[in-house]
Amino acid sequence: MDGIDVSGLTVATLNHIPGNVLKGNWRIIIFIDDKATAAQQEALVNVFTGKLGGPAADLAQLYSEIVTVERVPIVFATAGGQGHLKVGADIEADMTPFHSPTGHVTTLHDTAFSTIPGAPAYVSKATRYRARNATLGFEIDLRDHNAIQGSFRFEG
Repeated sequence: MDGIDVSGLTVATLNHIPGNVLKGNWRIIIFIDDKATAAQQEALVNVFTGKLGGPAADLAQLYSEIVTVERVPIVFATAGGQGHLKVGADIEADMTPFHSPTGHVTTLHDTAFSTIPGAPAYVSKATRYRARNATLGFEIDLRDHNAIQGSFRFEG
């Protein structure tokens, strides 16, 4: 990203989507890993607001408002559909993968639910999802809902 190394850093968003996801009008909060320097934060915000083009620019077209950008500790770990996420004090989630009758972790490939070409989507249960944010008016505490986890990597 303009010569700035951002490897090892995490970005998360909390999105208010008022209806059909493809119609836009999203209000979002961008959370930047508190380990980022000011230059790294600027580079990451430029990517995820679409200023540098690419796939993130397509996504950014759906935003009507970037409510704020916050630097927070972010803990993110996934492996084979099992995962944990904690974003500052606002978001916490845990997921556990579903298993096939033969005991293998359930994945989807090349489907509408696997939006990352070439990568499997792990079909899981969000054993816990909590999002609290006064700015967006969120007070969400869900258990045992569906979740899908996939991996991607920006390069170049």
